[in-house]
Amino acid sequence: MKWLMRILFIVVAVIALIIGALLLMPGEKLAAILAEQVKAQTGRDLTLTGDVRISFWPVVGMETGPVRFGNASWAGPEPMLSADSLAVGVDTAGLLNGDLRIKRVFADNPVLRLERSDGRGNWELSAPTTATTAVATGGTTPAEPSGQVTLDQLELTNARLIYVENGSTQMDFSGVTLSASWPEAAAPLVMEAAMPVPGGAVQVDLKIPDLPAFAAGSVTDLELALTAPGGEIGFDGRVNLAGEMDGTTKVVTRNTERMLAAFGQAGTSVPPGLGKTADISAHMTYTQDGRISMRNMVAQLDDNRFVGEADITISDPPRIVARLEAGDLDLSRISETASASGGTSQANAPAPEGWSKDPIDASALALANGKIRLTANSIAVPGMTFGKSDLTLSLDRSRAVLEMNPATLFAGQLHGQVVANNRNGLSVGGNVTATAIDLKQALTTMAGVKRLSGTAAGAFEFLGVGQSEDQIMRSLSGKGNLDVGPGVISGLDLDRLMGQGTGSGGTTVFNSLTASFTIDQGVLTNSDLLMSLKNFRADGTGTVDLGARNIDYLFTPVALRANSGQGISVPVRIVGPWSDPAIKPDLTKVIEAAADVKVKELEDDAKQKVFEKVGNELDTTITDSDQIEDAIKDKLEEEAKKGLLKLFGGD
Repeated sequence: MKWLMRILFIVVAVIALIIGALLLMPGEKLAAILAEQVKAQTGRDLTLTGDVRISFWPVVGMETGPVRFGNASWAGPEPMLSADSLAVGVDTAGLLNGDLRIKRVFADNPVLRLERSDGRGNWELSAPTTATTAVATGGTTPAEPSGQVTLDQLELTNARLIYVENGSTQMDFSGVTLSASWPEAAAPLVMEAAMPVPGGAVQVDLKIPDLPAFAAGSVTDLELALTAPGGEIGFDGRVNLAGEMDGTTKVVTRNTERMLAAFGQAGTSVPPGLGKTADISAHMTYTQDGRISMRNMVAQLDDNRFVGEADITISDPPRIVARLEAGDLDLSRISETASASGGTSQANAPAPEGWSKDPIDASALALANGKIRLTANSIAVPGMTFGKSDLTLSLDRSRAVLEMNPATLFAGQLHGQVVANNRNGLSVGGNVTATAIDLKQALTTMAGVKRLSGTAAGAFEFLGVGQSEDQIMRSLSGKGNLDVGPGVISGLDLDRLMGQGTGSGGTTVFNSLTASFTIDQGVLTNSDLLMSLKNFRADGTGTVDLGARNIDYLFTPVALRANSGQGISVPVRIVGPWSDPAIKPDLTKVIEAAADVKVKELEDDAKQKVFEKVGNELDTTITDSDQIEDAIKDKLEEEAKKGLLKLFGGD
């Protein structure tokens, strides 16, 4: 037994001497030894500054001052991890059993820089391979330790988290406080993080039930909850080490603009009807190449509800392909923008005279690319309401194309497309065909004209350029045609007019109206208007200044049954602002036509009296001027005969 006791004494003494040597060793020497071991195991440089203090029981621990842990060779010169101080503690008894039980990891003001490029992550650590190690291991890498790894407590204070994807910084958050716990191998990893943002703080709670499987690259469950000023985001599904996700996601905002500001989108205005408050849920899939797929999506944006699916590619700008269905959409307040002080909206401001000269902000056309198809029972927008419509919006580098397949408007249907292009200044254009349009609804809504009604069809091509409504309307060019069935003109009675009255007041019912037009520099010109009525027809020619909102038009009705079927024309000039033009019939033609009829009657009466007088004198019946000459010749012949008989002694 004495020899055994001596051996134990020698072992303890040796261990005590080693521990004592380590404890008495200068911090710089300890730091150098640790850095050398880390370099051998990971191929990365570890720089420890200041005193290095080590403990051995019951926790193998290390505390140091400023620390820097090197990055992957391909990831650039910035360290992967740096901190003002670092404290690490590992359970000593666990190490003796082959387990790595991390009791604590504390870091002050750490900066963690995670980078990914070409499928590689800078967090993937491996010992450098050399010829010696390859020979020693028979050309294979050493086996991983079989013991368990657990983490009791991780705390990062005032951290900065940076994530770089293929050289581009995707996230950079400062002031982050992070804590994590994974006390048992079979227990879930629970992580909590908080960071300040404009308007408050963001709180993230994460739970991974099977961390070993996740760390090994398997797909595992994940629960994520994010709370931010103005709303919450939740995810419940599956995830892998590459960050790919599949599961149910839910976004709820009580103040969307405040939530957007918290994530760096301050100043973004969300129009009423498009999600000032929102409740969105969907089955989401996210892939490593930055693609998001949303299926079974239900979005409640204010009072509007959408269902459908969407595919989003994360890029600059993002690309969106979506198919949405809706019931009755109310976007009638979409143009409202409240002032920063909570003032009144534009919709409540007095209506300006003429077109607005306020600059149009078309920057939203650059927010995304892609294609969105929307079908809805009705869509209310400022000033008008579409009926059942099938619309497709295509966005490509600040150019938007709205296709109508069809759109129901003014009780009729529109086919074609409307374009807004903001690549080099704003321009708008389109090519639209219309059928069964309620003309009165259309003219009242679009131009404030209420006198003309009927059912119309036609086509319209246009192009306008400018940064305001006024500039666009004054620059318009294009062409079109109009074909109206039976209709009514209010404020003008052609029957009274053609009866030599004033023609004001009352209505005129017409059978059809056709016209074609061209537009140049905001002035519409027409020269072939034709209106058909029961006893009349009407021609028209003139201009409509779309920019100045004025009309100068000559409307000429013709009474087809007057003047022995030759007709009487009465020009009517329509002049002034198109919302309330002056209608001025010209009665000169009526008077002239009436005078022509009276003169003819007098001529006929005089001729008849002459015929009667001559007939009495010649003792015959005269009905026209030719008979007068014949009757005189006959009378002269008769008188000549009588004279000759007397001359020759006859009876």
